[in-house]
Amino acid sequence: PLRKRRLRKSAAIRDMFTETRLSISEFVVPIFVKESLKGKESIASMAGQFRFGLDVVADECTRLFDLGLKSVLLFGLPTKKDEHGTQASNSNGIIQQAVTKIKSAVPEMVVITDVCMCEYTSHGHCGIIKNGIVDNDLTLPELAKIAVSHAASGADIIAPSDMMDGRIAEIRKALDNNGFKDISIMSYAAKFSSSLYGPFREAAQSAPSFGDRKTYQMNPSNSREALHEALIDENEGADILMVKPALPYLDIISDLKKRTLLPVAAYQVSGEYAMITAASSNGVIDREKVIIETLTSIKRAGANLIITYFAEEAADILRGKSS
Repeated sequence: PLRKRRLRKSAAIRDMFTETRLSISEFVVPIFVKESLKGKESIASMAGQFRFGLDVVADECTRLFDLGLKSVLLFGLPTKKDEHGTQASNSNGIIQQAVTKIKSAVPEMVVITDVCMCEYTSHGHCGIIKNGIVDNDLTLPELAKIAVSHAASGADIIAPSDMMDGRIAEIRKALDNNGFKDISIMSYAAKFSSSLYGPFREAAQSAPSFGDRKTYQMNPSNSREALHEALIDENEGADILMVKPALPYLDIISDLKKRTLLPVAAYQVSGEYAMITAASSNGVIDREKVIIETLTSIKRAGANLIITYFAEEAADILRGKSS
């Protein structure tokens, strides 16, 4: 009889026939940069994660680069917030300063910047509020201004996470018109209105002060709509398409990979990190094995890039330097 176990009978043979292999180069490290902070501070809802001040963020990125982690995704926590999120496009804003410092310290680091308004608005929503709702069309020019300011600071990739309709086309046009034709756009193309963002909102201090984001983030039940959203962004000029969150939406990653020739990214979000961390702290799972298993599942589904808070741990495990 056919015995598939023959190809599993030893570690060496299993390794020979492994179909999906993780690579450190595929990991993107999320970094929170806080304008009012000196040094770094722990994030209460995400054990083992930190916010960094401008005085240390370049050193942190240099350390990561030396470990082989060569890509970061920056989120900014400004000192001042207002109704229109004006600090988001400030040429001397928190992200703009952070990008300049990082690229000066480690020029080869791939710096990706999150383009959204939720960390910068007093109401915590991702765009301009008009008549009690986020106004899509009023928000688009603001997102374009933010993207251009990030590019001018030295960002390599712009990552709009707002989920406004038409924002990829607006940002692409603005980048091209301002001399940034070579700056890539990584679109949060299928960003679901998930219950797994809670720890991030505490980390980034970006929770909405009223209502929710269900009118612009995606319905978790809709897979066809997710693919439509992503393909619209491809047509508007995105260079990379992201699915967020990752683990509950492996089917979306897989389906999207079959329908696009663009690279596909996936974001293993804060709630995924927090659940694994809590379960491992309680001794009910093996942390290292679950980290590698979940990341492998995300890559197996089709992700070319994985944004993950486990990046450094996973890199250590893959190098055989874990505890």
